[in-house]
Amino acid sequence: MIGGAASAQTNINLGGIAVDTAAAIEVTSDSLSVDQETGIAVFEGDVLIAQGDLRLAAARVQVIYGTDTSQIARLIATGDVTFVTAEEAAEAETADYDITTGLLTLTGDVLLTQGASAISAESMVVNVTDGTATMQGRVRTVLQQGGN
Repeated sequence: MIGGAASAQTNINLGGIAVDTAAAIEVTSDSLSVDQETGIAVFEGDVLIAQGDLRLAAARVQVIYGTDTSQIARLIATGDVTFVTAEEAAEAETADYDITTGLLTLTGDVLLTQGASAISAESMVVNVTDGTATMQGRVRTVLQQGGN
């Protein structure tokens, strides 16, 4: 029944990851080191970052501040990275969140789950500002159809 399969709705919404980029960013960790010269702070050990409904957890997060402001410009997370919002969860080896452009790049065995559906790939780039996303590198999708 090809017609039925072609018209089936998917439950994965790649652009569904939304972040309140104006919300305050809270970071907790076991340790913090700051380099005033470079404007880089490194949080290590059970790092948890919260911004609005977003939760990002990792073993290590490098925070890069803007050159002309004291605002956070970029977060680079490594080590068992988990990214959770109210609607979905993602896992990856690394995450690079460029706050100035609104791009979140997850790389290395990326797994995105939304409800009972899941999609995996080598990398995922999410534009949290406009709600678009792409996945690349041997993309595999498991879609749970309603009632099946």
